[in-house]
Amino acid sequence: MSAPRRGAKWWGWGEPEQLPELGAAPLAMLRERLGDLQPGRRPDSIEDVELPAARPLPDAVVRAVGEENVFSGGEDRVRHAAGKGYVDLARLRSGRLEHAPDAVVLPDQARIAPLLAACAAEEVAVVPFGGGTSVVGGVDPRSGGRERVISLDLCRLRDVEVDERSLTARLGAGLLGPEAEGALGSRGFTLGHFPQSFEYATIGGFAATRSAGQASSGYGRFDAMVTSVRLVAPAGALSTPEVPHSAAGPALRELALGSEGVLGVIPDVTVRIHPAPEVSHYEAWMAESWDAGAEIVRALAQAAELPDVIRVSDEEETRISLGLSGRGGIAGAAFNRYLSLRRRASGCLMIVGVLGGREAVARRRALAARRLRAGGAIYLGRSAGAAWDRNRYQGPYLRDTLLDAGCMVETLETAHEWSRLDELYSAVRTALGDALEGQGTPGIVFCHLSHAYADGASLYFTFIACSRVGQEVEQWRAAKQAACEAIVGAGGTITHHHAVGLDHTPYMDAEVGETGLELLRAAKQQLDPAGILNPGKLLP
Repeated sequence: MSAPRRGAKWWGWGEPEQLPELGAAPLAMLRERLGDLQPGRRPDSIEDVELPAARPLPDAVVRAVGEENVFSGGEDRVRHAAGKGYVDLARLRSGRLEHAPDAVVLPDQARIAPLLAACAAEEVAVVPFGGGTSVVGGVDPRSGGRERVISLDLCRLRDVEVDERSLTARLGAGLLGPEAEGALGSRGFTLGHFPQSFEYATIGGFAATRSAGQASSGYGRFDAMVTSVRLVAPAGALSTPEVPHSAAGPALRELALGSEGVLGVIPDVTVRIHPAPEVSHYEAWMAESWDAGAEIVRALAQAAELPDVIRVSDEEETRISLGLSGRGGIAGAAFNRYLSLRRRASGCLMIVGVLGGREAVARRRALAARRLRAGGAIYLGRSAGAAWDRNRYQGPYLRDTLLDAGCMVETLETAHEWSRLDELYSAVRTALGDALEGQGTPGIVFCHLSHAYADGASLYFTFIACSRVGQEVEQWRAAKQAACEAIVGAGGTITHHHAVGLDHTPYMDAEVGETGLELLRAAKQQLDPAGILNPGKLLP
């Protein structure tokens, strides 16, 4: 018997049959831009992955969770040894893992507190595990100097309680995104939270990382959806009241949200829900330039007319997206003729999505279209928008294909105020380009703007380069460090929605300051005095 699996591809995303093919034209485009690509490598079987020897858990820990809920087989340990960032996949594909949990445990809700108490007493590190989709090292099984580390998988926490009168729902932390939406949808509701990791990420993960979904401009980020949260820590439990608002001191709910398993385990949250949309209307536009597209989004945000989904791809992302699609959709000769008829040789792709009742969607779509046209954007049609909607979760699958082809592919994101957004955009693009060039692997760097607010927006960067076989992690680290230093230098946030994990921990001082760090350390000391929870994450 083994722990549940979330996708069969332990070395990538989803199921093997979902691995998209890279056509001849897209592959030729990549080779022209990146140079010769050496096909990526990976072990033939999960059994071929080398792991450090598993150390037996103390009897007290096993008793606390129940022997039947402890799994120490090789496959279980591999599947809980890494997230889904590039560096995670590079290590998995190398066939050798330096860090792995000694066991995976699956407690029910009643056993979480006794388990944490036993682990604190026995000095066993605990890494909470939701969907395992972290791209910043959030589930890396570090022991923090202890002899043993376990992965605490929350997949059994799957309760759903809906309060239709209040439009709230209590959701178990172990529910996958589609499971939560399915349970709410059967009652006529939606949560409205659709990050790219939606298929395999969990409710608990959304809460622990302050996740933002692709429709956040309409429904809000996940932390804005949460009305109440529970946190189970070695020193005790924290529970906030289920009320719409409270002025009773600093919001402890905010302390739990985004805590990344460092302060405690989140077994469930109460969230605001919405009637399921009657209409989902997606369409595509082409802005004259990156600056023009950003100005359109700013105007929409500051007029309180934002669509639920609004994205602007820069010129490079627009070219690469069309090039990798290779056929169909909005790519190809017909698309170029369409642009030519409108005296537009190029531009920046914009995706606009409006969800809700039929009349409300028509009204909001008209408001958005007015500002898009006023900003010089041209309409590409609904079919192009619908194609984006159909393929909105395809990025991680395509990344696996690109890794197989010999590419390094990674993403990172940040945010800033409108007055400094272009400075941030230029700084990160330049830093990534220079870092890749400096390693002798010139790359492609592109970006899109999304998650807009009246005062600013998020920038989501992707970079692709020829992978240096055997040096993948060092190559990634150089690019990532350059980008992070550029973000800090420009005054942006080190993360808008990917969280901190291991990767961003060195930059937390710039984010919150030394006094802020001391406050977080004090909370850690109060809730987890033995320091067993998710060592190495969030706090430098």
